[in-house]
Amino acid sequence: MDTITIEDLEVSFRVGVPNEELANPQRLLITVVMQHDFSLAARTDDISATIDYFAVTQRILKLGEDREWRLIETLAVEIAKLTVEDFGARSAQVTVKKFIIPEARWVSVKTNHTRAGSGGN
Repeated sequence: MDTITIEDLEVSFRVGVPNEELANPQRLLITVVMQHDFSLAARTDDISATIDYFAVTQRILKLGEDREWRLIETLAVEIAKLTVEDFGARSAQVTVKKFIIPEARWVSVKTNHTRAGSGGN
């Protein structure tokens, strides 16, 4: 299976458990690794035979408009599901990095979602 990766997409979303943390959007980095057979796209040079990673990126950027999440886990699962269900990835692995603990470089969560019938979540 082939892989398309969007690495460290920078977003500003409202996410956090305490209400003070939700008050202002914060910087997150999102990585999406999509499994998809793009052999037909490579042969035909046709974007409709693959995943339009620009469209995926734009959808993720818009996801945080007028939204908030308590947990980055919830955000990661939502992104993984929309990548599989709306963009046709066979599976998606999503990592969300948050920069909330001063003594740590970042805190991250990672989740995987697989299309129904493909042997996954």
